[in-house]
Amino acid sequence: MPHMWSLNYLLEVALMVVVLFFSVIVHEVAHGYVAWLNGDPTAKFSGRITLNPVPHIDPIGTLLLPGLLLLSGSQILFGWARPVPVNPMNYRHYTWGEITVSAAGPLSNLILAAAFAFLLRLGLGNLGLLKLAYYGVSFNIFLALFNLIPIPPLDGSHLLAAFLPRELNRLYHYLEPVGFILILVLFYTGILSLLLMPLYRRIAALLLGFW
Repeated sequence: MPHMWSLNYLLEVALMVVVLFFSVIVHEVAHGYVAWLNGDPTAKFSGRITLNPVPHIDPIGTLLLPGLLLLSGSQILFGWARPVPVNPMNYRHYTWGEITVSAAGPLSNLILAAAFAFLLRLGLGNLGLLKLAYYGVSFNIFLALFNLIPIPPLDGSHLLAAFLPRELNRLYHYLEPVGFILILVLFYTGILSLLLMPLYRRIAALLLGFW
C-alpha cells in the first residue's frame, strides 16, 4: 500500500470514495423509483429520486464509517446512504411491490457492476479510469451481495419476508432490533467474508470474462 498521505494514495482514495458514494446513491434511488412505479410516491415527494448526493448523506454510513476506515488504513471501504422512505401500504399490489422494491437496490448494483466491467474490459483511457472501473465492479458486486443477506433491515430480509407465511413473517420481524448486531458479528468473525467471497469471485469472473 502506498504511504497513507502520499499523492497517489489520496488520489486512489478519492476514486474509491466517488465510486462508493455513487453506487450507494444509485442503490437508494432505485428503491425509490421502483416504489413510485408501484404506486408509492413517498420517495419522490421527499426529493429522494435524485443523484444529487446531499439528500442521501447519512452521517454514519456516508461520512463517519468510510472516514474511520480510511484513517485506519483499512483494506476495505464500505458505507451506505440514508435509506429512501417508502410506504408499502401505497403499493398497488403489496407482495409484488415488496419484492420489486427490495430487489431494485441490489439489481441496480449488479447492473452498475456489469457497466463498469464492460468499461474495464475495453481497456480504454488512462490508469485512473481503469482503477475507477475496477472499483466500480468490486464495490457494486459486494453491495449487491451484502444487501441480499436475509437479516433485517437489509433488502434480503424484505425479499424473504414477502414469501413467508404471516405467522413466520411476524416472528421474523422480531430479528430487526438485533439485525445490525448480527451483521457486525458476521463481519468481525469473518463469517461474512466466507459466505460472500465465493459468490463475489464467481460474479466477478462472469462479468470480466475469466473462466
